[in-house]
Amino acid sequence: MKIGMALLALALFIVGCSVDKAGDPQAGTTASAGSAGGFKLSGPYTHDNLTIYLIHGEDRLKGKNYLTLTEAMEQKKIIVHETGEVNELTVENVSGEEIFIIGGDIVKGGKQDRTLAVDIVLPPNSGKIPVDSFCVEHGRWSQRGGETATAFAGNTFTLSSKELKLAAKGDGDQQKVWAEVERAQHQLAVNAGKSVQSGESESSLQLTMENKDVQAAVEQYVNKLSAIVDGKSDVIGYAFAINGKVNSVDIYASAPLFRKLWSKLLNSTAVEAFANLKRGESFAPVTAEAIALCMADAEKGKAEEKDVSARVKLVTQETEKNVLFESRDNERKGEWIRRNYLSK
Repeated sequence: MKIGMALLALALFIVGCSVDKAGDPQAGTTASAGSAGGFKLSGPYTHDNLTIYLIHGEDRLKGKNYLTLTEAMEQKKIIVHETGEVNELTVENVSGEEIFIIGGDIVKGGKQDRTLAVDIVLPPNSGKIPVDSFCVEHGRWSQRGGETATAFAGNTFTLSSKELKLAAKGDGDQQKVWAEVERAQHQLAVNAGKSVQSGESESSLQLTMENKDVQAAVEQYVNKLSAIVDGKSDVIGYAFAINGKVNSVDIYASAPLFRKLWSKLLNSTAVEAFANLKRGESFAPVTAEAIALCMADAEKGKAEEKDVSARVKLVTQETEKNVLFESRDNERKGEWIRRNYLSK
């Protein structure tokens, strides 16, 4: 990606994206006119301390229908194998369909819950493919309850803070991941007014996110914001801010893929918003200009490439304030399939 394109995006976003009334989740339902590289923004859509902009653009994967990890595990079309190694699992597509795993997906079960660190495209009947992983449950290394210790049972959440994402995908540091899990649990407990750790496994981020008090709070955000994508067939991603500060931008090459991921992404975003809730304080919704600046700044970083599988190349661009993780499909001439911007 060229800096010139980023600057063009910035200019057009500033011109074309208006800021509507704060606090109304239905504000700004008409997509703004500004565009760059096929992208447009609509919004803001706000509930409490969470503000979301939808990102509209061309479906670059027309006719392509990936299964998500959630779907594949529910339909038993994938096996996520426990390897006995904390920082590596193997994934096996046992179906005739392609599966797209997003970096940050949490898998429940095995000897300890893990997060898969990078985006992976699994071809049909893939055989076992290794994938980097990080433990998000420090205190267990054995079977839990009725689960199996040799494989993983399901996927309902992604990582619930940008600090966790940076620790796993950026730093690749298990100690930092554990520290951020503990910090997230503490923040959630403070805002819930009680412990949100599970008696089954106090260190499990997955079980904390399942906690009934956490999910009751999350439901308030989800009920207000889940429908903002309805009737918008060209939505390919979203940007969000918490407490008036840009947090992340997440863009996919496929509108149907994003729509299938939306519920899971919004739930984890709402967990992060609740963890950072500052009761009694109000924040102006972040502007489209601030989002554009975050994106443009990240794209100035020097590109570093890494093949995370035979199919996917991860390109990272990082500056002092922002980072972009771009996943490219080697079988589609290096076309990007996901762009994930994080503000540090």
